[in-house]
Amino acid sequence: MTKVLAGHAAPVFEMNGLNGAHFSLAEALKKGPVVAAFFKITCPVCQFTFPFLERLYKAYGRSAAFCGISQDDARDTKDFADEFGVTFPLLLDDESSYPVSNLYALTNVPTVLLIAPGGKVKVSFTGFDKAGLEQIAAELAKPLGEKPAQIFLPGEVVPAYKPG
Repeated sequence: MTKVLAGHAAPVFEMNGLNGAHFSLAEALKKGPVVAAFFKITCPVCQFTFPFLERLYKAYGRSAAFCGISQDDARDTKDFADEFGVTFPLLLDDESSYPVSNLYALTNVPTVLLIAPGGKVKVSFTGFDKAGLEQIAAELAKPLGEKPAQIFLPGEVVPAYKPG
């Protein structure tokens, strides 16, 4: 869980990415919404969730910023990205003190947030939440005047929820 729920202001943060690039939430929000997903590479629910986040990124990465916030080191995070096909930016929370995870008062991963350009959280959930991912797709599709992208494929067996 996190204390940063839908309707709350998202704490701003800055951190470095896996590729060495600097990321500022405040700067990213000036350009549009941000999908932020906190994770740990050994978390099986994170491993299950991130390919679906990648599908969201493929559909909406042109109009929203995406970032995965890793609680692991750079090498392990890169291996995670390679294994699970994650191409959106991954940021490195300092694994000795987790300053950004603590800023968000996280107790479980994955924790996924959709943050609106004004800084308010529109969607917040912990674990794998099928309805939460569909809600993010719907929110990102609205300003584009599009139907929400299909995140779950026909015939794909996807549970409604998996706790993190």
